[in-house]
Amino acid sequence: MNIAIVGAGIGGLATAILLERLGHRISLFEQFRKPVPIGSGLMIQPVGLEVLELAGVADVVQKHATPIKRVLGRSSQTGRRVLDVDYGAVPGLGIHRAALFSALYEKVLTRALYWHTDCRITGHQDGKLRFADGSFSEAFDLIIDASGANSVLSPLKARALSFGAIWGTVDWVSGGLPEDHLSQRYRGADHMIGVLPVGLMPGQDRRKAAFFWSLRQDAYEDWLRGGLAAWKDTALSIWPDAGPFLEQITDPEQMTMARYSHGTLRQPWGDRIAFVGDAAHRASPQLGQGANMALLDAAALAKSVETLPLDQALPAYGKARRWHVGVYQAFSAMFTPAYQSDSRLLPFLRDNVLFPVSRIPPVPSVLSHLISGTLVPRGI
Repeated sequence: MNIAIVGAGIGGLATAILLERLGHRISLFEQFRKPVPIGSGLMIQPVGLEVLELAGVADVVQKHATPIKRVLGRSSQTGRRVLDVDYGAVPGLGIHRAALFSALYEKVLTRALYWHTDCRITGHQDGKLRFADGSFSEAFDLIIDASGANSVLSPLKARALSFGAIWGTVDWVSGGLPEDHLSQRYRGADHMIGVLPVGLMPGQDRRKAAFFWSLRQDAYEDWLRGGLAAWKDTALSIWPDAGPFLEQITDPEQMTMARYSHGTLRQPWGDRIAFVGDAAHRASPQLGQGANMALLDAAALAKSVETLPLDQALPAYGKARRWHVGVYQAFSAMFTPAYQSDSRLLPFLRDNVLFPVSRIPPVPSVLSHLISGTLVPRGI
């Protein structure tokens, strides 16, 4: 088939690799002059690593990533654990988005794909892409929308969440925090700080960490006006051990605001078009599933296209991913307010009810499967 993929991010690149090796003619459309990664650290869960193995980039990714064996969060007021999930036998991977992107991008460059960069797409019709100047592309058998949360092709109407986060990349500092943990501190549900070891950036030999601070989506300008000194004082009062990471942040430009939303397409496909990643479903990153869901979408779509004619493949893709996406979207919607909201009641319940219950077997095993992405069949 003649296939167009819109967006050269994680989901778009993975989809291109998996479909091109089936013998399809792939054209990649990207709005930037050169594809670039946007964002800081992320988690590759065991299910995401399965897809990266299918794409032939797992070894490169693992060389740059840091194994994460545990997610541990404590209350700043009491010092007690309020979140503690162990991965078990197969750890997750903390990695910088640039390293994951680089592994997929370098793989794509070895394949016979057709690149179209600096393309601003405004719509689609009859298998053709419409560009900003009003012209149309050639007709494609299939268009795959992997253009993310700002997609102009997807009909998804997501609900903006009240909280997002500011993210930055700093050097990893040994001797303080565990090197195989995603470590977090909470003050209520309206203050959350996290440090995620993310391994090596492409072409560098110094290990990095992603530092993040939960922030209301409407409070970013206030954060800028307040200045770094006041912010650091607040952060250190919540988590003194974060000092070696905080002191590396000397300019507000080092921190990027990430805005979150929640929503899912009931049908992630249409007439000669399929949607993957954030173009199909969006959620808070609280469960660390974002990039993994895009990778799973790519694998499920490739499997359906490989085994079925197109008119059957697209509904089969939607059906294959419906259960996994639905369950994880539901858990994300349920858990996120306990960690990112203005609620006074939810953090009390989190610390005094939910956490004690989470230590009672078999709940710890269920939580391990939840963050690993293996709680329910994933459709690949």
